[in-house]
This record gives sequence, C-alpha cells and structure tokens, in this order.
Amino acid sequence: MTRQTTSFVYVTYIRATPQKVFEAITKPDLARRYWGHENVSDWKVGSGWEHVRDNDERTVELVGKVIEILPPTRLVISWANASQASDPDSYSRVTFDIIEYDSMVRLTVSHDELEAGSGMANGVSKGWPAVLSSLKSFLETGSGIDVFAKPKSA
Repeated sequence: MTRQTTSFVYVTYIRATPQKVFEAITKPDLARRYWGHENVSDWKVGSGWEHVRDNDERTVELVGKVIEILPPTRLVISWANASQASDPDSYSRVTFDIIEYDSMVRLTVSHDELEAGSGMANGVSKGWPAVLSSLKSFLETGSGIDVFAKPKSA
C-alpha cells in the first residue's frame, strides 16, 4: 500500500534582513529565544542536525540531516522525532525560503513528505504557526511569544 502524505506551507513577512532570519533559524542562541529549542548543526550538506529543548535535561526532540543550504536564502532539512530516527519512513522535509522584499523578507516554510494523519502531521500543523509568529515577534521586537501556551478554557 502506498503511503499517503500531506504537506503544509506557511508564509510570513518579517521586518528583518534575510541574514537575520537565516541566523535566527540556524544559531542555537537565537532559536532558543523564540522557539524554546536550539537547532544544532555545523550546517553543511549531509551533516546531522538536532532540535534540542532548552531545559535542564537538554532533550533532543527532533533530528535530521541538512539536505541543502544556501545562506541566507534557503535551507532544506530532513525532520523526524528522535525516537523514530532509525525508521527512514518517519522522516519528512522542511524547506525555509527567504526572499528579500524592500525592508522586509518573505519567509516561506514548506513542510512536506509527512505521513497523512500522523502525530507528526498533527503536531506541525499546530506548531509551525506558533513558532513562526514567535520568530516574527522576536526579530521585530526582541521578544518571542510563548510557543508552549495552551488555550484558556471557555
């Protein structure tokens, strides 16, 4: 049976330079300030990367490889839960495209090759909007939002 996949595309405009957006994604000390995680790698094609929770345990939650990197305009990585890293079918792909627009950039994040209906697909459909909103707030104001916030009860 053929694996059914899904994808998500998110676009946001940020008052920043392509370099600042790219650095916010790839530099651990910046990513932790709006994401609560660090993206750790040497950022070379074929290298691994880890998404490390900024907490006392330093939990590695996501892993993958750098597929393509063209600073400061494009980054493509594979993406899987650390607990499923040994299963090639568990990997999806994330592409960050950064295009300059006058005094801002258009950031397009495409997350594809996700197994339809999976926990990962459900998680990224909720997670990316919060993360990208926090990235935008961080770069424009110096403060991210709480990406772990939960809805208030009615």
